[in-house]
Amino acid sequence: MAGTPSPSPVSTRLQRIAELARSAPEMAFTTLHHHIDLDLLREAYRRTRKDGAVGVDGQTAESYAATLEENLQSLLNRFKSGTYQAPPVRRVHIPKGEGTKTRPIGIPTFEDKVLQRAVAMVLEAIYEQDFLDCSYGFRPQRSAHQALESLWQDVMAMNGGWVVEVDIQKFFDTLDHGHLRSFLDRRVRDGVLRRAIDKWLKAGVLEEGMLMHPDSGTPQGGVISPLLANIYLHEVLDRWFYETVQPRLGGMAVLVRYADDFVIVLPWEIDARRVMSVLPRRFGRFGLTLHPEKTKLIQFRRPLPRDSGKAPSANGGGGTFDLLGFTHYWDRSRCGRWMLKRRTAKARLRRSIHRVAQWCRTHRHFAVAWQHRELVRKMQGHYAYYGITGNVRQLSHFRYEVRRAWQKWLHRRSPSSGMTWERFARLLERYPLPRVRIVHSIYRRAANP
Repeated sequence: MAGTPSPSPVSTRLQRIAELARSAPEMAFTTLHHHIDLDLLREAYRRTRKDGAVGVDGQTAESYAATLEENLQSLLNRFKSGTYQAPPVRRVHIPKGEGTKTRPIGIPTFEDKVLQRAVAMVLEAIYEQDFLDCSYGFRPQRSAHQALESLWQDVMAMNGGWVVEVDIQKFFDTLDHGHLRSFLDRRVRDGVLRRAIDKWLKAGVLEEGMLMHPDSGTPQGGVISPLLANIYLHEVLDRWFYETVQPRLGGMAVLVRYADDFVIVLPWEIDARRVMSVLPRRFGRFGLTLHPEKTKLIQFRRPLPRDSGKAPSANGGGGTFDLLGFTHYWDRSRCGRWMLKRRTAKARLRRSIHRVAQWCRTHRHFAVAWQHRELVRKMQGHYAYYGITGNVRQLSHFRYEVRRAWQKWLHRRSPSSGMTWERFARLLERYPLPRVRIVHSIYRRAANP
């Protein structure tokens, strides 16, 4: 990108912070703001998404880039002097689950995103040394599929057991500011950075022309919000579980967390029930509430070899649980052995199909070549995430429904020249839809350890 320096000097500086944080795990950093200079702001600008929705000021990335150096220098001066005023975030609602409910998303201004990115880069250098291996969400070099792989390996090694599936009610809306500040005090006491974080927490939310100032929560969608959420749950859940809970259990236990979504797998029912009983009190202590219906204890044992010809439920271990858009269940492999399998969760599959159908309806009058190109991108994106070993049936169903939706709305776009199935078959010869593809294979991993 023109005008953007190589990230090497910035990376070296952040690496020094990381090394100091790693060598002194109990130290609180009192001077960090001097690391945020024009070079780091340029790198933060480079990493900031340019095609995102605009904030309350309506400024686009393109208009901000027109006078980039002047804007970044002004931003740096205001940040260092303490005169930077965090603008309220613009709140919008996006479909959640099957589309019947919505999730609030906060959209900061573009300049606010750049500064949040810069602060997050400095804080990340510290907290990446503290975060445990059980957390995967919104962390460098970590992904949802790594969380799924870790869970698969641990459950297979344990032969299953009992799963505590947890849902935190409105986590990003109820995160307690007082507790968050106390957690930050343990590692970050730089006044300039902390003042900026406080301003973001108090900035307010603009929704339908009304400005609100909630006394808890951090806007889901903000650049720094995922990091603050990880800091919060690192203290509330991760450290507590491995330092306090696990030593008191009779067997090994596994925690896998992606942002505020997590499951705990334990081999013994007595341990699982003990953890299940203490979780609400632990989260309640920090202002969080567990959903009473979505938080549940599931028996998830691997069926015994003698049950190889029976349904998974025959051994009492046929329960399922959802995590990261997949339903996890026991089933037999092609060799007849029981193994943990994953399929697209029903709600996620219905939502994906509904969104493609709505897109085909809205864009049915566009050029067919353009529609095909966009549909291919959507399907490849779906395969890239859901293309996991054992999920071929759901992927095939998705492809089938995309094919049906495209034919349906091409057929309806003109009353005089309908798109019959015969004509559509000829069109697919010219514009074929991508075949189902397994992107994340457990067998390829086994062949290439």
